[in-house]
Amino acid sequence: MTEDGGRPFRLPSSVFHNVRMKTVAVIGASSNRGKYGNKALRAFERQGFRVIPINPNEREIEGHRAYASVLDVPEKIDMATVYVQPDVGVRVMEDVAKKGIPEVWLNPGADEPEVVARARELGITPIVACSIIGIGDSPWRY
Repeated sequence: MTEDGGRPFRLPSSVFHNVRMKTVAVIGASSNRGKYGNKALRAFERQGFRVIPINPNEREIEGHRAYASVLDVPEKIDMATVYVQPDVGVRVMEDVAKKGIPEVWLNPGADEPEVVARARELGITPIVACSIIGIGDSPWRY
């Protein structure tokens, strides 16, 4: 029961089936829990997504095998959320396009005009916003 005596509102789990089955690549994932690339990994996982950390300098992050590039991931990726510096982001967009990732989020700090322009040149329509908030969570929780 809620404070006002009503029943808590709960959506049936079938509503979330497609969302929760998405595989998300966290580009710029980090083992440093204070960095947003780590917070995003934990937030997406907590929300039921399958997460794949992308970082050429890490072997494992939060118990998940890390890959150097999205091109190294053997399976399909449904979404990428980007947490890298703009100079890296421009190069990463080419890998994202080659992999055919249909949904790409450019988070604050990774959303510089040159990254957005390169994404668009490659046929990607990026979502320029915080992906953690986009999935209904808060980075401050992590």
